[in-house]
Amino acid sequence: MHRGKGMKFVGDSRIPAEKKPNIPKDYSEYPGKTEAFWPNFLLKEWLVGAVFLIGFLCLTVAHPSPLERVADPTDAGYIPLPDWYFLFLYQLLKYSYASGPYTVIGAIVIPGLAFGSLMLAPFLDRGPHRRPAKRPIAVGMMLLGIAGTFYLTWESVATHDWEAAAEQGKIKAEAEIDKESDGYKLYQEQGCISCHGDNLEGGAAGKALVDNGLEPAKIAEIAKNGQGAMPAGVFKGTDEELKVLSEFISSVKSK
Repeated sequence: MHRGKGMKFVGDSRIPAEKKPNIPKDYSEYPGKTEAFWPNFLLKEWLVGAVFLIGFLCLTVAHPSPLERVADPTDAGYIPLPDWYFLFLYQLLKYSYASGPYTVIGAIVIPGLAFGSLMLAPFLDRGPHRRPAKRPIAVGMMLLGIAGTFYLTWESVATHDWEAAAEQGKIKAEAEIDKESDGYKLYQEQGCISCHGDNLEGGAAGKALVDNGLEPAKIAEIAKNGQGAMPAGVFKGTDEELKVLSEFISSVKSK
């Protein structure tokens, strides 16, 4: 009888036969096609992300975002403009069947269908090929989405009234005004407030009167004879009232 004959060896699968160190697999069989996620691929991603982050920070320092005047919820004539990456959706709401009573279509239905189609692209075209010519459905949907976004963004920029937008968002000088004075009461009674604002800050129909730099005599002349878009004969009071009003407007200075 040979030694060991008839003996059975039982192994426990919970104990590894040999302990392997935590090292990535050998991908030398696929040169240039694949690599280890850690640390090769992830390190490259971090480096690219760091470059873009530093570039973005440099742009924010070199070109700070422009500021507008303090928001006024009572200004019904203010036309808001979204950031550049939402301009294509903003332009979509200008068309007949995507605005007004059809706002739901332009704000929810059309964008929902567009983004939903892009999300379904991987499931509609599940081919193993990498070349764009071999993936017509996915590539076609992506190109259609990019073309539509670029077109709507361009149309929004080209048709927007940038001069009016700059004027409505301009930061205007503010002043401490004695609204109990005779001059301010005349300012209200003569209807100046409708064009030049409660605080003489100006508006769509009239320019700001704060820090106007005009002498009372010049202001009185403009109030009687008009200037620019302001017609003649706007002031209807007496000469004494005109003097009080012109001295008040001339004295208004910013804080």
